[in-house]
Amino acid sequence: MAITAFKRYEQKFMLKQSQFDVLLPKLLKYMEPDKNCKNGKEYCIYNIYYDTCNNDIIEHSLSKPYYKEKLRLRSYSTPTSFDDEVFLELKKKIGGIVNKRRAILSLRDAYNLIEYGKHPTFSNCMNEQVVKEIEYFLSCNDVKPTTFISYNRMAFFGKDDKDFRVTFDCNITTRRDDLYLEKGSYGSQLLDECNHLMEVKISSAVPMWLANILSELEIYKTSFSKYGTEYKQYCLNNKSDKIFSTSGSEYSIVFPIQNFCINY
Repeated sequence: MAITAFKRYEQKFMLKQSQFDVLLPKLLKYMEPDKNCKNGKEYCIYNIYYDTCNNDIIEHSLSKPYYKEKLRLRSYSTPTSFDDEVFLELKKKIGGIVNKRRAILSLRDAYNLIEYGKHPTFSNCMNEQVVKEIEYFLSCNDVKPTTFISYNRMAFFGKDDKDFRVTFDCNITTRRDDLYLEKGSYGSQLLDECNHLMEVKISSAVPMWLANILSELEIYKTSFSKYGTEYKQYCLNNKSDKIFSTSGSEYSIVFPIQNFCINY
């Protein structure tokens, strides 16, 4: 059964290709690929992020608050039918602790829930509870599909600690139109081709062996959000009046973005 709730700390690192090439074989001494990395190969993740017409969700997130949340629709392949399985996720961050709740739905049910507020029918109690939380979020936030983000991922879990995960994301692709999972991955690149976003997902402290390797390779923790970075680039490309500091805080006002709707 797919996991529907996560609670953990997340640390992020930006790697050059040369650092990634040296780190990976060292990592494999202590970790092994997860089930999605068949034959050690990367897999693709597709996401649609939801926000208000005034970008309230992402702007609040970029202000570095103690509490923030966001809604996204995720799949691990390009849907070919409205009956295909997808994951509707409510991701919260409270004082640095990430809590992710996901409902497993058909693509049809996910679209109907978000656009029309139509409650799906379940036999799964956890799905029911998560959907209620998502419905409450939707009642407080008038959101529409805003951004598509996909990326290639390699994921690993600890041989001695299955809750310890490390992921590497590259080929991060974004767009702000044609916002449907079934349309597949195309758009603009968010990072240089040779850059890898590494995320360390832990329930407590980073293992000492990993801390030593990262120090040896001069890989340092950074603050990075795929959706946040995409939004800041969008503002720059559209000559927005909003200016972001290095910490992500804004100082002026952005022009409103176009309001997108789902049609199918």
